[in-house]
Amino acid sequence: MKSMLATAVMVLVVSAAALVVHPVSVVAQQPVGNGMSNDQMQMMHQQMVPGSQTSDTTTPTMPGQDAFGAVQEIVRLLEADPKTDWSKVNLEALRQHLIDMNEVTLKADTLTKPIEGGIEVTVTGTGRTVEAIQRMVPAQAHQVDQTHLNGWSAKTEPLPNGVLLTVTSSDPQQVQHIRGLGFIGFMASGSHHQAHHLAMAKGEFVHSQ
Repeated sequence: MKSMLATAVMVLVVSAAALVVHPVSVVAQQPVGNGMSNDQMQMMHQQMVPGSQTSDTTTPTMPGQDAFGAVQEIVRLLEADPKTDWSKVNLEALRQHLIDMNEVTLKADTLTKPIEGGIEVTVTGTGRTVEAIQRMVPAQAHQVDQTHLNGWSAKTEPLPNGVLLTVTSSDPQQVQHIRGLGFIGFMASGSHHQAHHLAMAKGEFVHSQ
């Protein structure tokens, strides 16, 4: 009898020690609220809260090349739009425009000088770059001048190997703005670029040749 009592006491002591040493694991297994354990509640929280789950690192997300990524974005938009007229879609026109953008952004030579009210920029290049300059720069100047972006005036004059760009304003603050932007900042100004890309892909818009 004494032996059985001693055994029972030992079991109780060991059980109590286990509760002291591992209180978190025991509590985590206990049902809470609607009968779900803490572990289950945590998993549900991760599923419901955006960004709480570990991001998927097994699938690449970068397109590998910026122009390719721009085309990929347009393709997704076209495929998501049930009104897309695939008989008019012209992704080649967009590709050629992206080539022009690359030529002007990375290969054009520029000489900028301050003038009264703004800047004058001589934009030149060779080969394919000249063609890109003579398409893109007058088109951007026309867009800015037509929409009176920031109250600027913009115009171009043709050169044998490029264009002469003039951007001015009567507002002294905008004069500093123009000079701070320089050529490439002026080319990037406005929110029309993305809309033009989509229109090109739809066969609705092309830059003058």
